[in-house]
Amino acid sequence: MSVFTPVTEADLADWLKNYAIGQLENLQGISAGVQNSNFFATTSLGRYVLTLFETMPRAELPFYLHLMAHLARHGLPVPAPIANRDNEYLGTLSGKPAVLVSRLAGRSVMDPSPAHCARMGSMLAGLHLAGSSFGRRQANPRGAEWRQECAARIRPQLSPEEQAELDAELAFQAGFDLAALPQGVIHADLFRDNVLWDGEFIGGVIDFYFAGRDALLFDVAVTLNDWCALPDGALDAERSTVFLSSYAASRPFTAAERAAWPAMLRAAALRFWLSRLEDFHRPRSGELVLVKDPNEYRRILALRAQAHALPALPG
Repeated sequence: MSVFTPVTEADLADWLKNYAIGQLENLQGISAGVQNSNFFATTSLGRYVLTLFETMPRAELPFYLHLMAHLARHGLPVPAPIANRDNEYLGTLSGKPAVLVSRLAGRSVMDPSPAHCARMGSMLAGLHLAGSSFGRRQANPRGAEWRQECAARIRPQLSPEEQAELDAELAFQAGFDLAALPQGVIHADLFRDNVLWDGEFIGGVIDFYFAGRDALLFDVAVTLNDWCALPDGALDAERSTVFLSSYAASRPFTAAERAAWPAMLRAAALRFWLSRLEDFHRPRSGELVLVKDPNEYRRILALRAQAHALPALPG
């Protein structure tokens, strides 16, 4: 989350007149994240998160908002969108599409234990199972097509060595048909800073604005690459094992998924190397903007290409 478009307290107080959540008491910008403008908003009736969407087409936004509402109805700890008095989730503020969602309790844990990873495996499987009954369809916005397009955009800014690494990985990934794997709604960005912990339990899963329909295994790979990684990017064997076992206890992996697993870990690493390269080389201006180090996922991608060091999916 970042702040690209400022919002004044006066503007938000006026906007909130179309809501039934009381009067604005406090507004604070959030500096974490990289895509949208986000604020903590406290009113006389509760605490909320305000998001202004900077680049997403307005027509795509109902997918994310209704997905969060769907998952919340199924008992998952996700932010529930707040409807205004016209019964609409999506509004306009400071010239941008805007939404209010409930602010969940807890804080992120950046040094997860095996117990944290076990709960994350169960949470991700639950999200996938609940998402199977979600009726709306929207492709993963950072799927295979985007990865090709992003690579073409940022390739001229890369060193010859980086270009060679990128070209080799794109050629490798082109040999896999992810559509042959079990498909469904994925979060696609379930990093440690997008999960809030309330004691030993998960208090909230946030930031669904990269969600879409894709191979469920891609979501597993994205999540494991972050939650189970050591400081050097290698995978911690114990955390990886409990994460995958907990996931498989609710949604067993198929034979096709087990065969595709090494390539999927690389695809997940490639996605975040590319997005971080683009944020680094083609930054957007804003009041509070976080740009993450692309070299972290360059190292992770290189490590995931060493298939002998990867954890196997449970049989």
